[in-house]
Amino acid sequence: MAAERPMSEAPRQTFSKSERLCAKKDITLLLNKGRYFSVDGIFRVCMLERVEASDGDQATSQTSPKARLLISVPKRHFKRAVRRNLLKRRIREAYRRNKPENSVDLMVIYLPAEILEYAQIEAAMQEVIARIDEFGKQTDSQQR
Repeated sequence: MAAERPMSEAPRQTFSKSERLCAKKDITLLLNKGRYFSVDGIFRVCMLERVEASDGDQATSQTSPKARLLISVPKRHFKRAVRRNLLKRRIREAYRRNKPENSVDLMVIYLPAEILEYAQIEAAMQEVIARIDEFGKQTDSQQR
């Protein structure tokens, strides 16, 4: 029988299927209406803040994740899928450890032509998340 987690333990840091941005309609909307920025020459990021569901549709708003992510590593720089997948795993792990608080859709494009260490990728991802959270605070203050 598996041991249960104590109640005081922090929530699990997971990256579920619902946190991935997959639908073509959502990706097109993100690319057309999203806001772009770059981080340290490592990432090019496109973000779009999602509008929460109406009160009548509370079930879907509770089950939908706060943020969804799409990761792109260009084949132009990394011909072999093994290297592209390695970078995607590193980016996904850095994101999983530092998830944003806002409801946003994100597309992260890896820019360098060489494979960076995980520490560099995580530092850049932390800066991405900080900018997203900062943007969320700005929009909250404008709505008030």
